[in-house]
Amino acid sequence: MSRTAPPVSTLPGGLVTLPSVYRPQADTRLLAEALAREDVDTDTRVLEIGTGTGALALNAARRGAEVTAVDVSWTAVATARVNALLRRLPVRVLHGDFVACTAGRRYDLIVTNPPYVPAPAALPSHGPERAWDAGPDGRMVIDRICAHASALLGPGGVLLMVHSAMSRAGETLERLSGAGLTAEITAEATVPWGPVLRSRRSWLEGQGLAHTAETREELVVIRARKSSTWQQTPS
Repeated sequence: MSRTAPPVSTLPGGLVTLPSVYRPQADTRLLAEALAREDVDTDTRVLEIGTGTGALALNAARRGAEVTAVDVSWTAVATARVNALLRRLPVRVLHGDFVACTAGRRYDLIVTNPPYVPAPAALPSHGPERAWDAGPDGRMVIDRICAHASALLGPGGVLLMVHSAMSRAGETLERLSGAGLTAEITAEATVPWGPVLRSRRSWLEGQGLAHTAETREELVVIRARKSSTWQQTPS
């Protein structure tokens, strides 16, 4: 993952970023470009899972959407709230697990840049690593999103998710399709390895997640759409 590049120009400038909060980088830009291609207006209900600075939530709110943003980090929640307040944008920022925070709600659009970097340990409970570490295969958060996306989307709703090809994009497509969504890769980018991946080179190679001397990572945006046709479950 590229998590060393400066904030990108396609995202809101001058963002407040408190310590341990993930700064928008190449993966965020790729997702922001995908978001820009979606129809968003005052009737659109948007959910951002893992909001960080709130950059993507702010983009959607600026287009008039009704936006809810969720993060497990109190520091990220505070950061996103400050950034929304400074821009006078009505973003509802919630702290906690996205499933618990959204119980009973449905959205037209979900955007998420989840933790996706393979790590030797399970999910961290604190520190900046919460923004990227995602267990031995990098899928501990991705799989939860795949499992709950359909229930969170209204008819015709869309999920946009960015993650590394190292975390098996094909499996994400299969899981989303198995949940009844039409899923495809709609954008890709190749970026240099950042310090996190470089520091884990031996472990990643030992796990078969990286090739010897590999120095670049492929990012993908996955778009999954729920059918707009309501179907009654057979009794």
